[in-house]
Amino acid sequence: MKKVIFIISALALALVLVLSASTPPAGRQWKKWSNPLFEGWYADPEGIVIDDQLWIYPTYSKPFKEQLHLDAFSSKDLKKWTKHERIISNVEISWLKEALWAPSIVNKDGKYYLFFSCNNIRDDKYGGIGVAVADSPAGPFKDLLGKPLIGEIINNAQPIDQFVFQDPANGNWYMYYGGWRRCNMVRLSEDFTHLIPFDDGQMVKEVTPEKYVEGPFMFVKDGKYYFMWSEGRWTKDDYCVAYAIADSPFGPFVRENTILSSDAEHGTGAGHHSIVRDPKSGEYLIVYHRHPIGAKDGNNRVTCIDRLEFDAEGKILPVKMH
Repeated sequence: MKKVIFIISALALALVLVLSASTPPAGRQWKKWSNPLFEGWYADPEGIVIDDQLWIYPTYSKPFKEQLHLDAFSSKDLKKWTKHERIISNVEISWLKEALWAPSIVNKDGKYYLFFSCNNIRDDKYGGIGVAVADSPAGPFKDLLGKPLIGEIINNAQPIDQFVFQDPANGNWYMYYGGWRRCNMVRLSEDFTHLIPFDDGQMVKEVTPEKYVEGPFMFVKDGKYYFMWSEGRWTKDDYCVAYAIADSPFGPFVRENTILSSDAEHGTGAGHHSIVRDPKSGEYLIVYHRHPIGAKDGNNRVTCIDRLEFDAEGKILPVKMH
């Protein structure tokens, strides 16, 4: 009898172990993904969580003259991805001639606003930062203004790489943007059709941190403002991500450290990123692009994701690529 009880107990224990191994614990939804996340040359990815799905809006990474549309990707588990093709293109943006770059997405009042930059503006070019709107995250998006929201060079900041951010402290909408080693900050109207002045009357504030090049991003954790950016050259291996922590969305942004850079095993030139949170586990994840090992073309960039972790003091730990 004791032998029978022992056998039954052993079988029960084995069954528990099998079930434990096959059933993920609650809140562990986004696990065991593979990098790159999806096929194709895509860069500057911005992620957003919509109804427990991760949506990613990247740049189509080709020569400027071929960058005339944007695709989006969505997934419930980070393993199987749905591609939403040509959510916007030069058909909808009449003033787009080349280099449709670095989308930033906002979900507000049941509509989706897609901020973009295009035309690689110089002193003699028409272009800059625009905004489009749709009723679905998959589009189709329509140009909201028919012209740039920001179409001039201010504080020597190239009007590209915009990131739109709502301050949880007061609900204000801000936009950080800028290339050429300069970063500006502006305040947006509630309908995203124009800029409005800050409380001190200024229309544009420069907030450039040390070593900044491009690709600004902001998120808030435990009451602190984490401002992030890319450094180096986007076509080269020295491209990387650094960050600062401040008590205010206005800074000052004192550089803390580099947290994402080239990895001889997984990829080089890692940068121009965004941050999302797993809706169930609460984990922070960094979505970014990198060059595959051995890539010769600077446009050969793929979209990847890895965990963003913090130490006991809230400092960001160096990202471990996978």
